Amino acid sequence: MDAELEFAIQSTTTGKQLFDQVVKTIGLREVWFFGLQYTDSKGDSTWIKLYKKPESPAIKTIKYLKRVKKYVDKKTADNNGHNQTDESEEDDDADDMVMNQDVKKENPLQFRFRAKFYPEDVAEELIQDITLRLFYLQVKNAILTDEIYCPPETSVLLASYAVQARHGDHNKTTHTAGFLANDRLLPQRVIDQHKMSKDEWEQSIMTWWQEHRSMLREDAMMEYLKIAQDLEMYGVNYFEIRNKKGTDLWLGVDALGLNIYEQDDRLTPKIGFPWSEIRNISFSEKKFIIKPIDKKAPDFMFFAPRVRINKRILALCMGNHELYMRRRKPDTIDVQQMKAQAREEKNAKQQEREKLQLALAARERAEKKQQEYEDRLKQMQEEMERSQRDLLEAQEMIRRLEEQLKQLQAAKDELELRQKELQSMLQRLEEAKNMEAYEKAKLEEEIMAKQQEVQRIQDEVNAKDEETKRLQDEVEEARRKQAEAAAALLAASTTPQHLHVTEDEKENEEEMTNGDAGGDVSRDLDTDEHIKDPIEDRRTLAERNERLHDQLKALKQDLAQSRDETKETANDKIHRENVRQGRDKYKTLREIRKGNTKRRVDQFENM
Repeated sequence: MDAELEFAIQSTTTGKQLFDQVVKTIGLREVWFFGLQYTDSKGDSTWIKLYKKPESPAIKTIKYLKRVKKYVDKKTADNNGHNQTDESEEDDDADDMVMNQDVKKENPLQFRFRAKFYPEDVAEELIQDITLRLFYLQVKNAILTDEIYCPPETSVLLASYAVQARHGDHNKTTHTAGFLANDRLLPQRVIDQHKMSKDEWEQSIMTWWQEHRSMLREDAMMEYLKIAQDLEMYGVNYFEIRNKKGTDLWLGVDALGLNIYEQDDRLTPKIGFPWSEIRNISFSEKKFIIKPIDKKAPDFMFFAPRVRINKRILALCMGNHELYMRRRKPDTIDVQQMKAQAREEKNAKQQEREKLQLALAARERAEKKQQEYEDRLKQMQEEMERSQRDLLEAQEMIRRLEEQLKQLQAAKDELELRQKELQSMLQRLEEAKNMEAYEKAKLEEEIMAKQQEVQRIQDEVNAKDEETKRLQDEVEEARRKQAEAAAALLAASTTPQHLHVTEDEKENEEEMTNGDAGGDVSRDLDTDEHIKDPIEDRRTLAERNERLHDQLKALKQDLAQSRDETKETANDKIHRENVRQGRDKYKTLREIRKGNTKRRVDQFENM
């Protein structure tokens, strides 16, 4: 699922020894959830036996006689030319040596390290990070392969947590379009049922991924499991069975009890029995018998297609019942120590995470300040360029004014000269009263011409004087702008240098704590009449968490626009009907456990 390990074993290596070697290698201490799964010689998946059951002398004698009888029967059949096989004589109790178990003969032998039993509540029970990771990988794989049915909107939300668990926080710089192209994130069923491109799926997942910023990878895995454990098929082992009437049904075995399903619906159980109601489990050949605590109630019996199926049902029932009872007792010293160590490690991680977040926040503030400074500097440069242009315009205006003043002064000097000449001529006219008429007329003409010239020059001087006043106003404005430009240049030249903050980012890589496997698990069915059925107070996370409820509702509305209803599966239709009727996993379990045990047994027999 995530990695492969190779071990050398001897012919005398037991299942327990191989299991211990695996858990020591990966540093797992919560060993009670896990087992080694293999494919047997008939192609079925089963679990390796860790322990050899102690046998009384009487049992040994009976088994010896069975082996003798089997040998004689085989010889008789061979002599008669017949091949005899009888699965009911399967040597279930051959010893616990790995090589003596019914492992498919391959080289090397193939085993899968898997969770055999599931917790009732992942948030309360899973202690180590390695345990969390193993459950996360197994459940995620089951959802992606449709072994566990998951609605489309929940699939997208779970995918966003899976991306957070794998890649950490979303980074718009590095996590660009196509970044998730090679990640398997959704069940193929969900992809086929919606008319959406790969880019659209990726964008939808990345949108929700951004909501999980600053979430630790382990926390993302935990959130994934907290949502997944509310799925109807989560943690359920299904077995084909029949009741006395011969009706084909499913038996579901999980952490909360036994449930009965109709053949065409593995999402909605019809009858349920919590572990707290069961006092004895046994089987005889293909018949499986469950004895309730209520002695007035009849035995609950069903039939499996093969004896080996009953053996697996029995093993799963005993293991789940043992864990069910253990959860309701005080923790052992080992578990208390593990929880204390896990709390310390989590606190240390959280503190390191907070330090990192503070450093990242400081870095973001510094980068923001740097950007503001760069924007301000750019703005000031633009202002300086504008001020320089204004300064050049002002200088040009002053030059033009100075030139104009020179021209005005020259015109005034010329006017003064002409006025003096006119005055002189008028004086001569006054003195020449006795002149001849011709000379007098000529002088008068000259005086008139001179008066006209003086008037023309006077008009020019007046016009130039008006122009000069206008230019003086413009010069004053130019000088004001020049002063402002100089002040801006001065301000730019005296801006203090920006302080760059250097961040020290560290990734805290925590080593897993190696530990030995715990002690043996009792197979006795303890009973306690005071145990309250945990289903009574159980609610789905979406029902308890308004934010999650709103997220799933929004996703459902978005996906509805592209949904292709012609590609709906039977499970999709069943799920839609359950939602329409307001049912969820725990509401259904509460409903099917109502009434006394006898009523439920009778209901089963009548199915």
